Amino acid sequence: MKPLAIGALSARTGVKIPTIRYYEETGLLPRPERTQGNQRTYDEAAARRLRFIRHARELGFEVDAIRTLLALADQPNRPCDEADAVARRHLADIDDRIARLTGLRTEIQAMIDQCARGRIEQCRVIEVLADHGECLHEQH
Repeated sequence: MKPLAIGALSARTGVKIPTIRYYEETGLLPRPERTQGNQRTYDEAAARRLRFIRHARELGFEVDAIRTLLALADQPNRPCDEADAVARRHLADIDDRIARLTGLRTEIQAMIDQCARGRIEQCRVIEVLADHGECLHEQH
């Protein structure tokens, strides 16, 4: 494969050019070779790494977790228990967010259900937002 310019890499991977530059700055993507005209050039390994990063971001992994996973991917003979631990922590974070969102949904649904749809002075939505003590749960 011939070297790719940053625009071609962007088109091939679906990652925007500013994002590619950001990944270089943060060390997720190695700094590329440069042409005599100082333009970046990338190889297929960079494209694969960028697709890995993009997919991990789509799955919600944070940059530090991706950095760890990339380091592990660079050592294919290591046991995968550390990668598993990173994924388990991420899953626990997702479960926590789902629980919080479910609680928020319950609160909002209760406000809507209790609203008489009359005048603002009697609006349950406004009442609950004005007084946290009116909520179903203390924390949400």
